[in-house]
This record gives sequence, C-alpha cells and structure tokens, in this order.
Amino acid sequence: MPGTKTASTGVKSPGGVKRKRDPAKAERREAKSKKRQKSPQSADEEDVQANILQLEAQILESRRHYNNIATLLQLAGKNDDDASVLAAVALCRVFSRLLAAGDMVKSKGMGEAEATVVAWLRERYREFLDVLLQRFLRSQNPAQQSVALTLLMRLVKEESKATADYNLKNGPLTRLVETLLFLPHDDPIREEFADKHFKLFDDVRFHTFKTIKNVLATELEDVERKLVASNSLSLLLSLDTVPQSKDDIKNYHTESQSKSSRPTLQVYKVQAQEAWLATMRAGLDKDQRKAILTVFSYQIAPWFQQPEMLMDFLTDSYDVGGATSLLALSGLYYLISEKNLDYPSFYLKLYSLLDEGLLHSKHRSRFFRLLDTFMSSTHLPAALVASFIKRLSRLALHGPPAGVVIVVPWVYNMFKRHPACTFMMHREVRDPALKEKLETEGMDDPFDMDELDPMETNAIDSSVWELEALQSHYHPNVATLAKIISEQFTKRSYNLEDFLDHSYTALLDTELDRDLKKDPEVEFEIPKRILTAEEGLNPIGQLLQQVIEAN
Repeated sequence: MPGTKTASTGVKSPGGVKRKRDPAKAERREAKSKKRQKSPQSADEEDVQANILQLEAQILESRRHYNNIATLLQLAGKNDDDASVLAAVALCRVFSRLLAAGDMVKSKGMGEAEATVVAWLRERYREFLDVLLQRFLRSQNPAQQSVALTLLMRLVKEESKATADYNLKNGPLTRLVETLLFLPHDDPIREEFADKHFKLFDDVRFHTFKTIKNVLATELEDVERKLVASNSLSLLLSLDTVPQSKDDIKNYHTESQSKSSRPTLQVYKVQAQEAWLATMRAGLDKDQRKAILTVFSYQIAPWFQQPEMLMDFLTDSYDVGGATSLLALSGLYYLISEKNLDYPSFYLKLYSLLDEGLLHSKHRSRFFRLLDTFMSSTHLPAALVASFIKRLSRLALHGPPAGVVIVVPWVYNMFKRHPACTFMMHREVRDPALKEKLETEGMDDPFDMDELDPMETNAIDSSVWELEALQSHYHPNVATLAKIISEQFTKRSYNLEDFLDHSYTALLDTELDRDLKKDPEVEFEIPKRILTAEEGLNPIGQLLQQVIEAN
C-alpha cells in the first residue's frame, strides 16, 4: 500500500520502498569476517614459524646465508618455548644436512677460507649441542626434554653416517649420558632414554656402561656421588635381558661402516660388570640394596665373568637381618649351586632368619620357596632338620593364618623327606614309671628357642605339640589343615606352591563364599546385667570395683 513503510533500519528498494535485512545472512557474513580475522598471538606464532623456516631454507640454499645459523641459535636459546623448539628442530635438520654433505670436515688441500668456514660451523655445532644439553635437557618442561633427547640421538646417528670410523666417545652421546646421570633422581627423561635407546640398542648400552664407570671414577662430592649412583642404578636395573652369545649383540643405533668398533661378548660383559661394580661401590642405601638383591640371580650375576667377586656383598647383606637377609638368600644359593661357593655357616645364618617377623613379611613366599630347596637334601643331619621344624612350628602359634597354612604343609613334607624326625609327632614312652609321671606331672619342653646353633637346640628330643594346638585354631582352614599331623602318615607330600600365595583376605573370602549345607545353629542367652546382681555387684563388678579403688 502507498502509505506502508518498512523499518527505519531497512534499505530502500529501487521503487523507493525500504526492504528488511535478512538476519541469517547478516550472521553468516559476520562469521566469515571473524574467520578472516586472526588473533594477534596466532599471527605472531605463524610469523615466527615462517621466519624460522625461511632462515633454514636460506642456509640450505646458499653458503652466503650461514650467518642464519647464529640467528637460529639465538632463537633456540630464548625462553619462548615454542619458538626455541622450532629453532632447535630447524638447526638439527641444518646440521644433519651439513654432516651428510661433508661440509663440517676438514680435508687435505682445503684452502684457508674453506677451513675457516668449517671451523666456524663446528663451533656453532658445539653451541647447538650446549643448548640442547644445558637448556633443553635440564628444563622443567618434559616436552622440551623429550625433543632434546630425540634431536641428540638423531645427531649421534647422523655423525656415525658421516664418519668412516666413528667413535661414540667423541660424539654427543657421552655428554648426554653424563647429563642424565646428574639430573634429579625422579626426572622422567631418564626413563624415556632407557625405554627408547638404552634397552634397544647394544652400542648405546655399551657406551652407557663405559660412561657410568668413568663418571663414578671421578672425584665427586658425597651428594653428587649418591645422586649419580642412584641414577645409574635405575638405568642398569631397567635391563631385563643379558646377551648369551655374540649373535645377541646385533641392534645398533649408529650406522658406521667400520665393524672394528663392535664389541665382542666378553668385552661387552666386562663393561657391564665394571658399571655394576662402580655403582655398588658408590654407596647404597637399604632400599637400593634390596632392589639389587631382588633381581641378583637372573639380572645382575649373568653380566659377571666371575660372580664370586660379589660374595662379600651378599654375605654382608645376609648379615643385615630382616627382609634384606631374606632377599640375599637367592643370591647366595645361586653362587653355592652354580659357582660352588663354600659357605660353612650357611645353615646357621639360615636358622637365624626364622624370627617373629618372618611369617608377616611380604617376602614370605619367596623365602619358603628357597627354604624348601635348601632343606631338600636327604643327607642333612636329623638334629638340624628337627630344629627348623620345631622353630617354625613355634612361630606358627603367633603367625597369621596365611603364614600358618604354609608352615603346616612344609613341616609335613619335611617329615616325609626325613623319616628320622617323624617320632616328633608320636614318641612312645616304654618305661611305665616315667609314663605315669609324665601323665600326672607333664614335662618341660627340652627345645631351647634362644639357642642360635640349630645343632644344639635339643629339638630332636621335643615334639610338635604346637601343630596339635593349631587344630583348635579360630580359622577353620588352619584347624583342618593342622589335623593332618594326627592322621595316618600315608598322604603324599603337599605341593607347596598351592599354599604360598594365600592371604588373610583370600582365606576370609573363601569362607564367606562357601555354600552352607545347613544354617549354623546359634544358641546364647543375652544377660540382663553385666556388672550387677539381684543385690549389689556380681563377681565381675566386685573385681572392677577393686581395680578402681586400687588406682
């Protein structure tokens, strides 16, 4: 209609009438304009990245732009994490190209100007390694540490390609391992080095052995020596396999054409042995000693040409007592069985380990596996075997159910294996007078629990009354198992492995999950009074009153 108008914000149509704007179209145009607009920060980051890539391209394009290397070094040394990482990666690519092209090696007949350029490039290369080792690898930023490790190991590989007779000692790997040894003991980059390089490549492992030995051979302060020893121990313990032949030494990180640098199996093991000895001599705390003893037989001893040289370490650990002594058992057994170690006081020391904490120890299963092996010989004296049986039976009286269910089958197996001790279960007294006296007055147990020598405890003259007492144990599984001593001695020996991994929780869960054939009968009377009677106090109340008055 002629008098009708659109909103004042509209645009006039060709006929003079204003048109409404489409809101949807306006929003789309606004969104597109926002997309085209970038934040200043992202624009600066793109500018920095483009600048770094341009500097790198110019270096590779012409030698006239070698001064760009100094510019990239300045960027890599700045505190800007993103820019420094990009510059470091670019420098790694640049020096990899230069190494591959041979532009960093002086050759015969080279002019003075060329030699000056080579010297300048090598100096910048050393500066770049310093940046990676001192700034990146020691950084608090794990991402920067990981980048530095990757770049350094790539440069090691590139150097080996460019040199005919490459020696890892002269490359960045030595400085890399030294830096890792001086980092804090909880630094994660050392574990990354172990997983990605130390455990995979034999040449890196071999050179790390040498570096550990050399670093610990230098004069260090006590704090530094303990730190280096702790870090070297974490690296060495990460190795879970030991080469058995030269064919097992075949994985190399470097690509040098010379095969003379490849170690033989004997030289390889000698370096590992020296690294272990240097670490052990640097001083170990209790937890570190336990860590070594735990894996000694299969992870440490195979590296040694003569494991007998560790006898003093093992015997000293054996004398410490507690869990440390339990862990030292397997190492001593390895030397006795495999290397014919003569240790006359072995059973005397073994007997001393049977203390009140044994059945409560987390290493209980490991100890009983070894104890079963040590006591397997049928040529052991009956008095010695009887002492072990008697002492463990006595400890079982105060042990947890999970420990008692190990002791009873073990004792039964000992009786089956050593028949001379079986009369400890049943000794018939033939003298009528003595028999009557024993029935009326009883007797003192001749076993001396405080005697340290198992041959002098008089256990052979005693009995296993403790196991009969366990037949009244509050836990039904323990009580049932202990009854085997009172039954006919015809059952086959137990498989000890079936009892070693029990815990109190597992025993309780088994009882709770058991299907009951009938409901248990419960019969009791709730007392009306606890301390009083119809008139006055009952005996318990009177006793309580006396205690209160006495205090």
